[in-house]
Amino acid sequence: MSTDVQGPPPEATEPEEETGSEVALAAPEVIANSLGEYARIWLSRIRNGDSGALPVIAGLIVIVIYFQVRSSLFLSAGNLVNLAGQAAWIAVLGMAEVFVLLLGEIDLSIGYTAPLGATFTCWLLLPPHPAPWPLAVLVGLAVPAIFSGLEGLIVTRLRLPSFVVTLAGQLLALGLLLEVMDSAAPSGGGTIRLYPGVLADLYSSSVSPVAGWIVMAAAVAGAGALFLVRDTRRRASNLTAPPLSVTVLKIAAMAVAGVVVVLVGNTNRGVGFTVVRGVPWVVLVVVVVVFAWSVLLGRTRFGRYVYAIGGNAEAARRAGISLTRIRVLAFTLCGLTAGIMGIIYTSYLGSVSTGVQGGQLVLLAVAAGVIGGTSLFGGRGKMVGAVLGGLIVAVIYNGLELLGLGAAPQYIWTAVVLLAAVTVDTLARRRSSTA
Repeated sequence: MSTDVQGPPPEATEPEEETGSEVALAAPEVIANSLGEYARIWLSRIRNGDSGALPVIAGLIVIVIYFQVRSSLFLSAGNLVNLAGQAAWIAVLGMAEVFVLLLGEIDLSIGYTAPLGATFTCWLLLPPHPAPWPLAVLVGLAVPAIFSGLEGLIVTRLRLPSFVVTLAGQLLALGLLLEVMDSAAPSGGGTIRLYPGVLADLYSSSVSPVAGWIVMAAAVAGAGALFLVRDTRRRASNLTAPPLSVTVLKIAAMAVAGVVVVLVGNTNRGVGFTVVRGVPWVVLVVVVVVFAWSVLLGRTRFGRYVYAIGGNAEAARRAGISLTRIRVLAFTLCGLTAGIMGIIYTSYLGSVSTGVQGGQLVLLAVAAGVIGGTSLFGGRGKMVGAVLGGLIVAVIYNGLELLGLGAAPQYIWTAVVLLAAVTVDTLARRRSSTA
């Protein structure tokens, strides 16, 4: 008999009174009536173990200060743009892993399914008769999406551990990568080149300085309008909404971040008489992905169901949520996002190879998600956190390279930061469970 029960979940009713612990654990925007009250509730949540992205941001600031003190080139425009490129593919693969980590699952295969999809993309773009690049991209995204979706189906239908299923999938994906590469480029030595074009320009080309300001202003204005319209509608429907001052503060923070990114990108980072200005296209791609997935998880029924299953699968099942459908869809989205990373990574390297270190890639993805605040136990985490986690990993690698250090300290530093993040998550859960 199937354990999935169809039908809408019952609507929750608001309690008449909030106890001290409930206030501490509730989202500030739900019950705060002013900016001051919002800050007090936020501090109360931190004291109860729910520190959110604060440790990530604080850690990032400390690491950046350390590397800037050790090397004055670290915060130069050229290095920051290079750092953004290094962080892009780590952040996107981290976002892919977040989809399954939120369910308390894991996908170990995306380190090889991502380059597998990219291999199909490069194969379709080979001269003398290359396919249209949108078609090549669709195929490159579909392959890892279908692969991970099938893994999710096996996990849910056969009730097997995702660790074992996706570990087998990792080996299968590596074998398929070898076979496909041999067919696509039999004389390429296990490598297929990404020829000049739209996809190759993701890293090598940049948005014009003027276009960068226009895109930034439009993005901030659009996001701000969405926030204000959403809050107005919620208040008109007698629903909870964050104080106007909090919403304005969030919009201002986005504007400041956008201005900083565009200013750094528009600084000339060329050598000699060469002028290189503008925000790399890959940065805009990452922004679009994190915005789309954040909306999906934070503003849709699917996102609410993911958090519900990750928090308590049995309670979610009793509420009428189809565990199988949500889990399979989450695995599929994980594979789809990994496909995006595969194309970005191929653009970064200029080619895709069978020598790709897929095992290391998936470990960096998990590290980015966990460092960014996603719980390994499920039910807690955000896409923005994965971006911050990926940025921390990239900062460590970039900073140590500037200092002339090799791979050994890079792995050690990343391990220490990852262990600290897992420790914080575990202690936070213990504290919240005893509150």
